[in-house]
Amino acid sequence: MLSWMSRWRFITFCLGLMALPAALVWHLTYLQVVPGQEKGREFLQAQGLARTLREQNINAYRGTITDRHGELLAVSTPVISLAVNPQVISPEGIQKLAKGLGLSRKALNEKLQRYARKQFMYVARQLPPHEAEPIVKQSIPGVIAEREYQRYYPAGEVAAHLVGFTNIDDAGQEGMELALDNHLAGTPGVKRVIKDLKGNIVKDLGIVKTASPGGDAQLSIDLRLQYLAYRELKAAISQQKAKSGSVVMLDVETGEVLAMVNQPSYNPNDRARIRPAQTRNRAMTDVIEPGSTVKPFTVMAALETGRYTPDSVINTSPGYVKVGRKTFVDPRNYGEIDLGTVIQKSSQVGISKLALDLPPNVVREMFARLGFGQSTGTGFPGESLGILPSRRKWHPIETATLAFGYGLTVTPLQLAQSYVTIANSGISRPVSLLKQDEPPLTETVVDADIADQIAVMLKRVTERGGTATRAQTSAYLTAGKTGTAHKVGKNGYADDRYIATFAGIAPANDPKVVTVVVINEPNSGRYYGGEAAAPVFARVTDASLRLLNIPPNNSQQVATR
Repeated sequence: MLSWMSRWRFITFCLGLMALPAALVWHLTYLQVVPGQEKGREFLQAQGLARTLREQNINAYRGTITDRHGELLAVSTPVISLAVNPQVISPEGIQKLAKGLGLSRKALNEKLQRYARKQFMYVARQLPPHEAEPIVKQSIPGVIAEREYQRYYPAGEVAAHLVGFTNIDDAGQEGMELALDNHLAGTPGVKRVIKDLKGNIVKDLGIVKTASPGGDAQLSIDLRLQYLAYRELKAAISQQKAKSGSVVMLDVETGEVLAMVNQPSYNPNDRARIRPAQTRNRAMTDVIEPGSTVKPFTVMAALETGRYTPDSVINTSPGYVKVGRKTFVDPRNYGEIDLGTVIQKSSQVGISKLALDLPPNVVREMFARLGFGQSTGTGFPGESLGILPSRRKWHPIETATLAFGYGLTVTPLQLAQSYVTIANSGISRPVSLLKQDEPPLTETVVDADIADQIAVMLKRVTERGGTATRAQTSAYLTAGKTGTAHKVGKNGYADDRYIATFAGIAPANDPKVVTVVVINEPNSGRYYGGEAAAPVFARVTDASLRLLNIPPNNSQQVATR
C-alpha cells in the first residue's frame, strides 16, 4: 500500500512539473498572440514603447536681423548643449565627462548628486561644435547632446540698445529681439526616436513635424551711420565727463530711424556681464524736459493764431520779466527783437511774453499735434510716452514755463519726430524702426508757410550771433535749436546739474536728416546745449551726409566759437 502511494505521488509530482512549462507557454501565447485580451499584446507593446519611444523637439532657426543694407546685426549659429541623466551615468562616465569639459570631477559629481532624483540636467550649454564633438563621440552612457542655436551680434555694443538680445533659450529679452520675438522665433519641430534604458537614442524613426525657421527682420538703421554716431557720442561723453547721452537721426522723407545710439552701452555677446541698468534704450525709454528746443513750436503756435508774423516785435527790456514770484532773465537786455531773434538768442523774456499773450491751451495743443505725450508707434518695448500736462485753467507761470520747455517731458525720439515736421514743411511722418518699402502715411499738422518760416528762423541759430554756431559744418548749412535744462533734484531744480540738448536739421535748404543729441549732466564746465551737444551734432551730421552722398552746399566761411 505504501509503495503504491509513493509511486502515485511521484507520478503526480512529475506531471505537475511538466504542466508548469506548458502553462507558462500558454500564458505567454495568450498574452502575446491572442488579440484583444486585457493587458495582452496591445497593452504590453504600448507599455514597452512608452518606455522606449520618445518625441524629441527640433529647435527652430531664429531669423536674422539686418540693417537697411543687409548688414548682419543678429544671427544664430549652431551649438551643442550637453545634459546628463544622473541616474544612469557611471563613475567612469563622470570622469570622462569632467575631463572633456575641463571640470573638476569632484565638483561635477557633487552637482550630479544634488540632482540625483532627476533624469535630466544640463552640465554645459551652447558649446561650440569643435568643443562638444570629442565628448559626443565617446558615447558616454547617460550623456545627452542637444543641438541648439546661439545668438551672435556682429555690431556688439554699437547697436545693442536697439537690437537687444535673447536669453540662453533663444527667446527675446530686450529691444527688437523682444518686440519681434514671435516673428523671429519660428516654430520648433518634433521627431520620434527610440531610446534605450540609458537614455541614448537607438533609432531615429523620422520627423513628426518639421521645424519652421523664423522670419528675418530688416531694421531702418544704416550701420555706417550707427558706428559713426556711436563713436562721436562715446568720445563726447568721455571728454565731457557726462553721466549718459543719446543720439537719434531720422530720415526726413520717410521717418525711418537711421541711427540710434546711447551711452553707456553694453556687449550683448557677453550676457554674464549685462546689468539691467545698461540695457535701457535711453533714446526711447528715458524722458527729459526739452528746455529751449521747444521754443520754435511756441513761436509756431503764435504765428498760427494770425496775431503774429515773423516780423512782429517783442520788447524784452529791461532784460528780465517777472511772472508771479518767478523772474526770468536773459543773458543781456536784447531790447525790441523780432520772433526770429527770439529763437536765435533763445530769449526767455521774449518767449515768456509771447506765450502769455496767446489764448489758453494754444501752445499745449501745438505740442500735442507734434506728438508730445503720445507713443511714436514703433512698438518698442518700454517706450515712454512722456508727459504733456493738460489743465482746465493755466496759471501764468505754467504757461510761461511750458513755452520754453519746462513742466513737460519728452523722449529724444519724440523731439526728433517733431523737428521732422518742420523739415517737411508741416507734414508729420510716423517713426519707423523697420526699413520701409512703401511711402509712409503723412498728415499735415501745420500750414506749410508757417513751418517754412520757422525753418528759416532755425537757420539763424547756427549762424553768427546764434546760440549754436558750433552746430554749423564747413560742408553743409544746418539749422536747429539748443536746449539747456536744469535737472530736478531733491529740493527742486538743481543749480549744478544740466541736460544739454541740440535738435538740428541738415542740409538746411534741402533737409535730409534730423538729428537730436542729448548730453546728460556734462561736467567739463561746458553745459549749454550749444557747447556740449551742438558740436556732436556737427560731427555726426557732416560725416553722415557725406556717407549718404549728399552734395555739400556750404560755400560760406562760418565763424565758430
